Amino acid sequence: MKANEIKTKTLDELTEQLESLKKEQFNLRFQKATGQLEKTARVREVRRDIARIKTVAAQKRAADAKA
Repeated sequence: MKANEIKTKTLDELTEQLESLKKEQFNLRFQKATGQLEKTARVREVRRDIARIKTVAAQKRAADAKA
């Protein structure tokens, strides 16, 4: 997911996306533990997407607080 895509979403959409990514991260951890994980790079992508969403959400909350 690109940062530009994330910046255009609302806080509600970001929250939904964050929940979805956390569920995926949980499932990926289980797959890794059981030896079923095929795309190991996906773990890193999901972790970084979560960080991007949290950063943009914090920025939007700060902007709303100033206004």
